Amino acid sequence: MYKIVRKEELNPTVTLMEVAAPFIAKKAQPGQFVILRVDENGERIPLTVADYDREKGTISIIFQIVGATTEKLNRLKEGEYIRDFVGPLGTPSHLDGLKKVAVIGGGVGCAIAYPVAKKLHELGAQVHSVVGFRNKDLVILEKEFRAASDKYVVVTDDGSYGEKGLVTDALKKLVESGEKYDEVIAIGPLVMMKFVCKLTKEYGIKTVVSMNPIMIDGTGMCGGCRLTVGGKTKFACVDGPDFDGHEVDFDEAMKRAAMYRDFERRAHEKTCNLFKQEVK
Repeated sequence: MYKIVRKEELNPTVTLMEVAAPFIAKKAQPGQFVILRVDENGERIPLTVADYDREKGTISIIFQIVGATTEKLNRLKEGEYIRDFVGPLGTPSHLDGLKKVAVIGGGVGCAIAYPVAKKLHELGAQVHSVVGFRNKDLVILEKEFRAASDKYVVVTDDGSYGEKGLVTDALKKLVESGEKYDEVIAIGPLVMMKFVCKLTKEYGIKTVVSMNPIMIDGTGMCGGCRLTVGGKTKFACVDGPDFDGHEVDFDEAMKRAAMYRDFERRAHEKTCNLFKQEVK
């Protein structure tokens, strides 16, 4: 059992939880993830390590409420417990030796991008963070990103906060202004990562993407996170989640990810209805 020591609503659909897990906190690195079960009968889901505190022995996770399990997880309160919490899993992000990096985060993907930016900053790299959201109300981790970045750019689709536009617009502006990056690291919706990679390929900038969005069971056994990288079959959970973005077949990955959306929606609605009946 793993105690929730802090819970914070980052926006109406995204929640941060800090969980007491000293053995995981001791070894966790940016890019890795945990597998959790809310209760004894719950499904196993992967969530990226959003932050860790080795001294306190805690791991922070950030999740969007999209399905039944994340709805159940969000119902837990500070002081309550998560049944299983296993990790760290996955290959840590390779960040050593980088001198100047653009970290691109989209939506809840910023929860994965932030620890990468933070680690790069600690290693002495120059970090330019570009983050994008649909609107002002969905912006998360702004204070944290600013602290870890030499340059911070926020964009919104509707222009309600920061610059109006997409992360690709902001990144293109930076590159064309003369900024030269050793690497671009993009983490967010698959379509966002696809177009970031399309842009950086034009400029010959190495780009790494996190394929965390398509992971399901975290072991490679379900096959749900199977993808094609450089013409070869890979599994995001055991071979990644980081890959060379210019070699990823994003169209294939987006098609597979879309297969589960209706199921997630129906499971979420069913769980919400069960909670409503319990309240009555």
